[in-house]
Amino acid sequence: MPKTRPTIQDIRANKGKHQYTMMRVTDWDELAAAEAAGIDMCSVPPEMLVEKQFREVAPSIFAIPGMALYSSPATTDETLRWAFRMMEAGADAIYSAASFQTVERMAAESIPVIGHVGLIPHFCTWTGGFKAVGKTADSAMAVHERCRQYEAAGAFGVEIEVVPPEVTAEIAKLTSLFLVSMGGGAGGDCQYLFACDVLGTNTGHMPRHSKKYADLAKEYARIQQMRISAFKAFVKDVQTGVYPSEQYLVKAPEAEMKAFARKLKGK
Repeated sequence: MPKTRPTIQDIRANKGKHQYTMMRVTDWDELAAAEAAGIDMCSVPPEMLVEKQFREVAPSIFAIPGMALYSSPATTDETLRWAFRMMEAGADAIYSAASFQTVERMAAESIPVIGHVGLIPHFCTWTGGFKAVGKTADSAMAVHERCRQYEAAGAFGVEIEVVPPEVTAEIAKLTSLFLVSMGGGAGGDCQYLFACDVLGTNTGHMPRHSKKYADLAKEYARIQQMRISAFKAFVKDVQTGVYPSEQYLVKAPEAEMKAFARKLKGK
């Protein structure tokens, strides 16, 4: 039986009963692999979502377009127009780290919004940089309060990033929000990783919560060496006259070639 794309109602009904999987993908091969592997949800670049082929490649994936905050539309009205375009293109929810006022405006138009709590890369200077959030009682309460603000604004869910699992588990008991856990433990409703980390193509910092399941970077390096070797062999064959040999050439009838030669001489 083909897998069907979950709806907001399905996801809410499964809260506390089912762990969803979510992957950040950035190209068509990754998206196709996520579909084939049974990944439930994907964070996707908006420019991929608007392509007609998106739903041909990923008919069952719950799609969440999002951009880094400072690449996003600047005003609430612009964000709302962008969100409408995304929903029209087939988005199932929208990721936004914009203000609560902006979230409230989108929610008022029945757009499912996923916000961000815990380690928020755009704002991490306020919480001490790129490190865990919620390790003290006060910090954990701040995460909880931000969840309450999202809930009041009408958000559907939040990404809860790099917080102690105990904090996520306690918040999960008190909120109706769909908790997308990125390094927040199994107390959330969904486990979220980046494809570049899972596939081993990330050449930068590997976050503590990430897990590498493949080493495609090594494979890509091996394939590149195969390309170089093949090109070198081609150069050698050309320089030594091995290529092009007879088997790679088109043959013409001998009589026609003699006639061609006569025509060139004007006879």
